[in-house]
Amino acid sequence: MADLQSPPRISPFLWFDSNAEEAANFYVSVFGNSRILNIVRSPIEITAPAGKVLVVSFDLDGQTFTALNGGPAFHFTEAISFVVRCETQQEIDHFWSALTADGGSEVQCGWLKDRFGLSWQVVPARIGEYAANPKSMQAMMTMKKLDIAALESAAQS
Repeated sequence: MADLQSPPRISPFLWFDSNAEEAANFYVSVFGNSRILNIVRSPIEITAPAGKVLVVSFDLDGQTFTALNGGPAFHFTEAISFVVRCETQQEIDHFWSALTADGGSEVQCGWLKDRFGLSWQVVPARIGEYAANPKSMQAMMTMKKLDIAALESAAQS
């Protein structure tokens, strides 16, 4: 329980219908240096049946998250997304493939939705430079998964 009592001052809190533990396990499998911190089971019948997982606390590469089995009232939208900055195309390919697997979907400009409906931006670490360059920005607008070599080439043309 100590992990839930001393989280970072600000951290994401994610509302799932009934698959918070499945989602947390999935995210931990995708990102290196990640782990489940704590699982709290519902002591009474509330948004989760008594004895079932209510809250999962987990760490993704140094960022603490909490996931709640809150029921079907709320769903994720693109208004909130998580940015994954990648140093190499290999990293982009890895995260893109993993996060779009099993029902995830590609969107545009490095955005995707995972199978739980959560939005992610899988981008090069130098995304700010590419976005500031009119030619690389124009190239980016034609892409779903971002291609570092194509963005570099556009920026230099």
